Amino acid sequence: MKNLTNVTLLTLILLALPCRAREFWLGADISGTTLLEHMGKQLYNAAGEPRENTALMKELGLNAIRLRVWVNPRGGWSGADDVLVMARRARDLNMALMIDFHYSDWWADPGKQYPPKAWKDLDYTAMCDSLAKHTVDVLSLLKRDGIDVRWVQVGNETTDGFLWETGRASTHPDQYAGLTRAGYDAVKSVYPDAAVIVHVDCGSDAKRYDRIFGILKSNNVPFDIIGMSVYPYWDAKEGLQDHWTGTIDGVVANANRLSVLYDCPVMIVETGVEAAHPIEGKEILSAIIDAARNRCTDCLGVFYWAPEAEGQYPLGAFENHRPTVIMDAFKQ
Repeated sequence: MKNLTNVTLLTLILLALPCRAREFWLGADISGTTLLEHMGKQLYNAAGEPRENTALMKELGLNAIRLRVWVNPRGGWSGADDVLVMARRARDLNMALMIDFHYSDWWADPGKQYPPKAWKDLDYTAMCDSLAKHTVDVLSLLKRDGIDVRWVQVGNETTDGFLWETGRASTHPDQYAGLTRAGYDAVKSVYPDAAVIVHVDCGSDAKRYDRIFGILKSNNVPFDIIGMSVYPYWDAKEGLQDHWTGTIDGVVANANRLSVLYDCPVMIVETGVEAAHPIEGKEILSAIIDAARNRCTDCLGVFYWAPEAEGQYPLGAFENHRPTVIMDAFKQ
């Protein structure tokens, strides 16, 4: 032992310490909760007991919450003050928090990435400044209230960039990269330890991930986590996969490839199954969670999108304002 260097001794000591497993996150985007409450909707657990939605998610075995942010939304729903209300609930229940900036006044997704009305006539430089200020303002509001933010999405499903046309990735890749960098730097200026997520849809399709992350990499734009949407239902509707098992196999292959290629973890930040078929839905969601936990080499967790949604949206996980068996997948 006397011939060992100090570095070698330290290495041996560290190897001898018990290995602490990294926490696997099970979450849900429940951004619509306060609007439901405003509409007089009461949620219940499976036993029919009244529950507030955040507390219900924890009761169902979840340990994290995701909240979207819109800039100047109708009625204030998912605006900064509304997000603060929900973030307080997550904090008080000791649930981890993900903030999802849409950089829009309304829904942003692969088919629409409309800039906020107040930003629509801005040039690229002013757009970067406005994005950064909005990001800092919202996160600072949360931080002043003692809320910890663990993850932040810079854009929602930015498969072709965001803030079109200025930040459309297919036509202005450098500007998309610059806007993403502005968001990344803004996040780190408020929460230095928060992980920044870049989020793309259709987790089984490698081509769209290579396109977006290739742009970011070639422009030296940092990111901490690759966020995925995983929806076997929509993959089947669009003819991308014949069966839900194909979606999951594709996601595993793509996630493992991306983790190595970009040396960072992935996370399924959105998923959902068909509410009309809850037994099969539970089987599919269980398979997604199992694949993320056990088949992906570096996946941090799985988030369900709007499980409490009923009616026009087909991929909720509630019936008569209470969870179906789909949500039991989170307890396995």
